Amino acid sequence: MPDRAPQPVDRQLPTDEARDLISLVRDIAQHEIAPTAAEEEGAGHFPREVFTLLSRTGLLGLPYASEHGGADQPYEVYLQVLEELAAARLTVGLGVSVHTLSSYALATYGTKEQRVEHLPAMLGGGLLGAYCLSEPSSGSDAASLRTRAVREGDDWVITGTKAWITHGGVADFYTVMARTGEEGPRGITAFLVPADAEGVSAAAPEKKMGMKGSPTAQVHFDGVRVPDSRRIGDEGQGFAIALSALDSGRLGIAACAIGVAQAALDEAVGYATGRQQFGRPIADFQGLRFMLADMATQIEAGRALYLAAARLRDAGRPFAKQAAMAKLHCTDTAMKVTIDAVQVLGGYGYTADFPAERYMREAKVLQIVEGTNQIQRMVIARHLAGPETR
Repeated sequence: MPDRAPQPVDRQLPTDEARDLISLVRDIAQHEIAPTAAEEEGAGHFPREVFTLLSRTGLLGLPYASEHGGADQPYEVYLQVLEELAAARLTVGLGVSVHTLSSYALATYGTKEQRVEHLPAMLGGGLLGAYCLSEPSSGSDAASLRTRAVREGDDWVITGTKAWITHGGVADFYTVMARTGEEGPRGITAFLVPADAEGVSAAAPEKKMGMKGSPTAQVHFDGVRVPDSRRIGDEGQGFAIALSALDSGRLGIAACAIGVAQAALDEAVGYATGRQQFGRPIADFQGLRFMLADMATQIEAGRALYLAAARLRDAGRPFAKQAAMAKLHCTDTAMKVTIDAVQVLGGYGYTADFPAERYMREAKVLQIVEGTNQIQRMVIARHLAGPETR
């Protein structure tokens, strides 16, 4: 039906290397990801082979140091890579974001010895990570987590269950937050747990509205023994590490959301310029033209917002408020734009023959993961007005 090919996003990139990187990502997205996205999502197929390719081409460690297998790319560039991948298939874009989040604790808070030992395989050795903070009874209230790690000599024994884990059951390593001390945020410590450690298991993946190709599952730790050399940071520092990781992770979700929104807009424009009604393309009708204009404007605003936050991060300046704003705005935008894309396509938009309905189902989860949008509003308000009085 569409007779107007979507135009690539005109990106402002800081270096020739970054422009070459985006060209590489677009080639992979066009030839290796997009052609099978609808079929594989419908079948619930996790594209591990794509992540192997991304690892081999250096795309799983972009924002980390090259001495440990990364690519030394600023967040400004890394996030635009995520956007391109998510536009082709959210399972892939979000998967790269989650892997980057899972590697953050060790890359940022690990000792020199830990980074040398583990990061090369994590960033460029074909491994895939998962981030384990949420639990069945602690989601937004993450500081109340119950998974416990008990010290036994030079080891820690971890017992508990984590919930809503992206890559649960297919990851090669888990970054796990566990309670090692008092109740509350100060009693939590971070650990790097190999997926093949004795006592690690995953439940069957959740049956979800969208992103069916990305496994989300509970992960059980049944007396899992890990050496103290796999503790990340100091005892009791885990919650601070987790929150620091989420500030950066929320930028990844924002970029993924804009990728999905851009894909939906491209689909809507292509359809509207090709669909004839009353003797002319439906894109000629003002009501629909204004809808497309609003969709495009919100996408550009979201892109500018996440890039502004990324540039603060790259400059070493505080960016937590802006990350929350970006996550909030971009994911709300993705939801609105994908709903409108379905409307533009009319009855066709409601069928699986076109990707608009998949984009709409996938966009919803982005308003929930890594802190619901209600939590983002709380974070923003605290920066503006201080903490709530009790």
